[in-house]
This record gives sequence, C-alpha cells and structure tokens, in this order.
Amino acid sequence: MSNWSALEPTIQALAERASTVKDNAYCPYSQFRVGCCILCTDGSMYDGCNVENASYGLTVCAERIAIFNAVTAGKTSFKAMAISCDIKGEFKASCGACRQTFIEFGGDWDLYLIKPDKTWKKVSVAELTPMSFGPKDLLAERI
Repeated sequence: MSNWSALEPTIQALAERASTVKDNAYCPYSQFRVGCCILCTDGSMYDGCNVENASYGLTVCAERIAIFNAVTAGKTSFKAMAISCDIKGEFKASCGACRQTFIEFGGDWDLYLIKPDKTWKKVSVAELTPMSFGPKDLLAERI
C-alpha cells in the first residue's frame, strides 16, 4: 500500500480517470462499481466501467471495456492500467476473464489497484497471471 503522492503524475492522472469513470458503472444487480483507465505506450488513455446485464454472463468488466476502447482506436500496446472499486479493505484484483484479456496483450505492463482512500498497490500483469496461456502458446511445439 503506497501514498498517492508517490505516484508519478501520469499514473495519478490514470488513477483519477479510473476513479471518476467508476461513477458511470451500470451495476443495478451487484452494486459493485468499477472504473478503469488504460495507458497506451504512446501516452493515450482509454476509460472503461463495468456494464452488467440481467443475463449475468453478458456482463462486461471495466478492465475489458477499457481495453476494447483502446483496441477500437487502434491501440494494442499498453504501459499501465488503473482499476478503482469501492472496497475499503484489502486490494481486489481482476477476474479471470480480465486476466486472460490482459495476457493477450503481453505480461510486461503494470496494474495499479486503487482504493477509495487513494491508497494503491502496483502489480504487473505477469505477476497476476502465473502460468498463463497467451498468443505465444499457440506457436508451441505439439505432437
């Protein structure tokens, strides 16, 4: 857990955007608001918030929406992502579907988990996805 002022200004802006867009979350079923902002290697940023559906399997997480927005704009190289939710206690990391989406774009970028009091925890995608399956695995030697 780290102090807000220890974040570099670009990451502070990323985290602020994630916290702000959380207000747009559509979560009438779980009431679990999540906001996210992704930083591309070219410096551009894209937001996402969770969007629930009465057919729960069709719900889309904030993290994937941010990535989808970046990809829609032609961006596929990422530097960092800030993820904000309303949990005050321990830090919460992304679900399995989001983790699989992260690894699709490599393991060498960082996630900043942001709590409402602006404390944060940094974890790399690689740390969050040990023994992951990604695009390189489709090229592995087979029998």
